[in-house]
Amino acid sequence: MFDTLTERFGDFFHNIRGRGRITEDNIKEAMRDVRTALLEADVHVKVVRQFCDEVLEQALGSEVIKTLHPDQVLVKIVHDELVKLMGPVDSRIPYVTPGPTIVLLAGLQGSGKTTTCGKLAKYMLEKGKRPYLVAADLKRPAAIDQLEVIGQQVGVPVYTERGHENAVKLCRNSIVAARKHDRDVVILDTAGRLAIDEEMMAEVAKIAEVTTPQQIYLVIDAMTGQDAVNTAKHFNDRLELDGLILTKFDSDTRGGAALSAKTITGRPIKFIGIGEKLDKLEEFHADRIAGRILGMGDVVTLVEKAQQQYDEKEAEQLQKRMESGLNLEDFLGQMKKMKSMGSMRDLMKMIPGMGSEMKDLNVDDGELKRFEAIIHSMTPAERHRPEAIEASRRRRIARGSGTDTKDVSGLIKSFTQARDMMKAMSRMSLGDRMRSMSQFTRMASGGIMPKFKKGGTVKKRKENRQDKRKRRKKKR
Repeated sequence: MFDTLTERFGDFFHNIRGRGRITEDNIKEAMRDVRTALLEADVHVKVVRQFCDEVLEQALGSEVIKTLHPDQVLVKIVHDELVKLMGPVDSRIPYVTPGPTIVLLAGLQGSGKTTTCGKLAKYMLEKGKRPYLVAADLKRPAAIDQLEVIGQQVGVPVYTERGHENAVKLCRNSIVAARKHDRDVVILDTAGRLAIDEEMMAEVAKIAEVTTPQQIYLVIDAMTGQDAVNTAKHFNDRLELDGLILTKFDSDTRGGAALSAKTITGRPIKFIGIGEKLDKLEEFHADRIAGRILGMGDVVTLVEKAQQQYDEKEAEQLQKRMESGLNLEDFLGQMKKMKSMGSMRDLMKMIPGMGSEMKDLNVDDGELKRFEAIIHSMTPAERHRPEAIEASRRRRIARGSGTDTKDVSGLIKSFTQARDMMKAMSRMSLGDRMRSMSQFTRMASGGIMPKFKKGGTVKKRKENRQDKRKRRKKKR
């Protein structure tokens, strides 16, 4: 989502670092580039002005100019100001006892509100709660059917009253039903419109008045940019929101809504939708997002994703397998778990130092399917000893998987290199292992995933660096 902004911030810090001597004028000049980058990212002009003024004041007040590493100090200042811009955020939901805890979701049509109800229900299930979905959107055709399908997928009951025209009474009845069926959380899916109108606002305000929800969340579409922020402000004036849920966070948007929402509405982003599947809802952490924007990675989220796939026993077994040497059977299992964690590109961007590398890499998640086909075409003995696969076997595997023998050879060679490196890393201390991680991911991106680099990426990166040098000289 923040790829362009990350690149512009990277150029900003690179330029500061490249100036032999940093002055107050240099910083002010660089901040003009930051201001332009934020405006291009569709950040609200009020937010841009406030952010740039704060960074400049902190930079000059911290005597960045006199420090030995002014670029590092400046990175910290910008990071802290980004965190302040989007936070603080407490993503926890305050549950009441005795229940049920009532959560009302509002939003316009097309924002992903109904799907978010299902995602939120699944999130609560994993927290040990017993949610109850309520189909209170009586305006949109098939809204009730959609919520029922989602409820079946996540294993949560859905309260419906077909033919009912009064959403306020329906919501009141649903709370009674929730107590009867021992459900401790009620999630109200209210009606939306294509645009804000008085009828919709009056209905959702009446539902809030009658049901007195503990939490009111507004679901907004990140792709709508400043319109999303303006919508949030209108809803907040009428409903007193407790937080925002930003959907389509994985889309190719410019990030303006995420950076502007807290300042303009005064309400924090509580959750973000990072995909269409019902498990793609994440708690919003301002410090982690700031790290992603500045290309510093997001190791904490990466670890949390890994913990969802591996329990303690599996982690110990994997550690032992790494020490003795993984085989392609192990690799196939790890690849399936990796796919469930998200796209390869998003995962790699969470590794510190890899954000700047990603713009030069063409990451194709379809390659994982190709590798699966190759491995499935091998016999169990070949998966355990891939180095013993000679030419005739490679031709047979290529025919069985619908690939070329070069693909089979490339996979075996790259896997062997990665296996040896992981074997060595398993014996390292934690510090040495972290220092080796960047090297390993570069090798994995260009080795195990050979299609990540197309058309001489290394050469292209060299040309890009030369072009940047020429532009800087010309600017001076």
